[in-house]
Amino acid sequence: MKQEITINDFSKHLFWDVDKESFDLEKYPEQMTSKVLEYGNFNDWKLLQQLYGLEKIKQIVLNLRTIDDLTLHYLSTYLNIEKSNFRCYTHKQLVKNYWNY
Repeated sequence: MKQEITINDFSKHLFWDVDKESFDLEKYPEQMTSKVLEYGNFNDWKLLQQLYGLEKIKQIVLNLRTIDDLTLHYLSTYLNIEKSNFRCYTHKQLVKNYWNY
């Protein structure tokens, strides 16, 4: 993890629900990654890669419960991982959405 990147380098709207002064980037990489993937922009994505590196991001995204479809397709292609290896993909297949029938 690089020391020079702080929470203040990321888009301000990502952290409306946390105390920026006490948020520890090392302690909560899953929350940080999830927020960037769901609500961040491309600059936030690049900062995240610098902060954690692709290997750590791979480990995190494979275990996230929810990732929107577009982001899942991007991550699958960018990280060269089959969609079926993502927890969110298999979880989505198990949960039936009765409103779409």
